[in-house]
Amino acid sequence: MATVWFTWVGVFLGFAVSINEVNCWQNGHATYYGEYENPTSLGGACGYDNTMHAGFGINTAALSGALFKGGVACGACYQVRCNARTDPKWCIKRAVVVVTATNFCPPNNHGGWCDHPRQHFDLSSSAFFRIARRANEGIIPVVYRRVPCKRKGGVRFTLKGHSTFNMIMITNVGGSGSVQAAWIKGTRTRSWIQMHRNWGANWQSSVNLTKQKLSIKLTLADGKTLVFFDVVPSSWSFGQTYASRNQF
Repeated sequence: MATVWFTWVGVFLGFAVSINEVNCWQNGHATYYGEYENPTSLGGACGYDNTMHAGFGINTAALSGALFKGGVACGACYQVRCNARTDPKWCIKRAVVVVTATNFCPPNNHGGWCDHPRQHFDLSSSAFFRIARRANEGIIPVVYRRVPCKRKGGVRFTLKGHSTFNMIMITNVGGSGSVQAAWIKGTRTRSWIQMHRNWGANWQSSVNLTKQKLSIKLTLADGKTLVFFDVVPSSWSFGQTYASRNQF
């Protein structure tokens, strides 16, 4: 079993989630996608192969650019409520849903709902109809806020790439949900190697780490850091997912 080290970064890093973003309700709008599609198979712009496999379930959302922030929001959780004060006809009063950001809602740059700087959620149909009836044109006003993610089991690491190009998809992350920095260390490397976001939830390094046990260190948006010692065995292979017993 992998051991773990945990700390709280007392001074928030520059990319940390603001207090207002976490605690305060903010105004936005929501639509829905995939009414006749299976949302569990939609990996989206975060690169998740399957939202069920990633630990996120079916209540997911594609975010407008103002929220997605180039993939920084991947894995983050939002509590969303239809704004009944603005639209009492279509909202289900007092209903709320928690969704995970798994995709990007691209702008059309012609006044579309996902154009900057609009705060917009394109929800899975499952999430949308938890809070609203079949609205006119499928658009509703919402209020939303960031909330901690509650996950079953530990953080998961899926290895991709080849011997000199390691890419790891990081999923099922609790706490603030979104990974802001990642490092990797093999049993034969002297120090931690900083990884870089390739795209979405996929992080890369360019060091040959084959036949080594791997430890991974993550820092989330709220500044919390967790180290997963020897979370990947030396017998690892590309395409496999390794789950820690530890969670934020």
